[in-house]
Amino acid sequence: MINGTDLRNAIISGANNILKHKTSVNELNIFPVPDGDTGTNMSMTISAASTELAKAEGGKAGDVAHTAASAMLRGARGNSGVILSLLFRGFSKGVEGLDEIAGTELVEALSLGVEAAYKAVMKPTEGTILTVARVACEKGKAAAAVNDDVVYVWSAVCDGAKEALAHTPELLPVLKKAGVVDAGGQGLCYIFEGMLSVLRDNTIIVNEVETDSKPSGDDFFRNAAAEFDQVIHFTYCTEFIVGRNHECQKDPAELRAYLQTIGDSLVLVDDDEIIKVHVHTEEPGNALQAGLAYGQLLTVKIENMKEQHRKAAEENEKSKAKAKAPLAPADPVEEVGFVAVATGEGLKTLFADLGCAQVVSGGQTMNPSTEDILEAIKATPAKTVLVLPNNKNIIMAAEQTIPLVTDRKVIVLPTRTIPQGLSAMLAYDPDAVVEVNTVNMMNAASGVSTGTVTFAARDSEFGGHKIKQGDILGLNNGKMDFIDKDIVRTCTRLTRSMVNRNTSFITIIYGSDVTEAQANEAYERIKSKVNSNIEVTLVNGGQPVYYFIISVE
Repeated sequence: MINGTDLRNAIISGANNILKHKTSVNELNIFPVPDGDTGTNMSMTISAASTELAKAEGGKAGDVAHTAASAMLRGARGNSGVILSLLFRGFSKGVEGLDEIAGTELVEALSLGVEAAYKAVMKPTEGTILTVARVACEKGKAAAAVNDDVVYVWSAVCDGAKEALAHTPELLPVLKKAGVVDAGGQGLCYIFEGMLSVLRDNTIIVNEVETDSKPSGDDFFRNAAAEFDQVIHFTYCTEFIVGRNHECQKDPAELRAYLQTIGDSLVLVDDDEIIKVHVHTEEPGNALQAGLAYGQLLTVKIENMKEQHRKAAEENEKSKAKAKAPLAPADPVEEVGFVAVATGEGLKTLFADLGCAQVVSGGQTMNPSTEDILEAIKATPAKTVLVLPNNKNIIMAAEQTIPLVTDRKVIVLPTRTIPQGLSAMLAYDPDAVVEVNTVNMMNAASGVSTGTVTFAARDSEFGGHKIKQGDILGLNNGKMDFIDKDIVRTCTRLTRSMVNRNTSFITIIYGSDVTEAQANEAYERIKSKVNSNIEVTLVNGGQPVYYFIISVE
């Protein structure tokens, strides 16, 4: 039997264990675009429970489970975090009112969580965290039929989870091709193993983030270069990679010596294939010319650090000026109100102008929690609140708010992209009833195509393409269309590929890492290459991660 203190310590240990391994879980994500990584989302979700449980000792096991489930529900981030919270919410219902828990009760409660998680996903996919949880539960039930001892049962749960995790590549070909297991399933294994450490050995795993004692050459290069970024003596931060010409007998030490004469903050690493350079200089052209003596330039990045520093200082001041206290709840006096999720000042303003009372900061790489969305709903002074998540990884977190609100009705419109959210808002008719509006708004959302231009966050092989970290990616409705080195060219090619004879409107939304000149160049190129009857609009969205978001209607 385990009591409330045992369960409390086990959950804290599970939270610490996934926090310790969150980077390795993140790295299992096979799609190369930057996203709200699984390890981060799961660790933040269960850490919400850990924080609450750390404030008090155990008490009844049922009470501990309820505290954990409630905290995780509100702290859930991303689809993997929501599924994790549902597992624990079902578990909480299974042990409600119990002072202590035996092995059979433990695994029966877990089965309720598995059932709840499967029901919450519209089209459950095997080979994911769902499979790992289900098989773990089945193995636990089989063990409980033999021996009701908690350690015996939970050990079987952990073994079942590992077994199912190892089998995930056989169930999902995309995992097998990438040579990885499912990220969510791996995260769940770490949580279960962290709990076992307490149940079996009475040892809480230490809260520490994993570190790599032997950083790779790329890690060393990035970290070493970052050491210099605080001091600006020269204007241009110049980085380039040279593919070495094997007929060239020149020693890279000569390049190092030359670069030291024209700049500072020099980092140069080389091997038989490439030379990577980071240098601050007033002569970026001369630095590149010197590099060409050793082979072909593979990548080049030149940034004006003084201008970046000025803009960063301005943004920092703006952020301070706009800093607000937590949202205050508002009485539901209006009939209908809107909450949208977006990031970037331009996009936030756009949604506000279209009638959104609250815009929650979030999107790709920054999935807001259920609590964040819940706070915005309560601050919206309406009897019916329509929520637009605008990201497929935020929809489930938004849907978890529905049973948490008692003084107003919440409807989540499952918009998966920013363009879908904008189209939905434009389709709203204040004279129509809510039921009609929800249908019309989702019809409008489904009629828009979304293109995105971003960068590869990791080396990958996806959809028959070999992708290198830093490559520019063009995605058409989430599917890889183009891999390039130039953001403007990628934006132009992607937009042209999305246009058809029915296209009437194109909206180009450019992000925080795109200059006005680049945005205007993309706009002019696209306008010159599409039918003159198509209306093309350029918008400064200010969003991170995506250089361009393209809406085609």
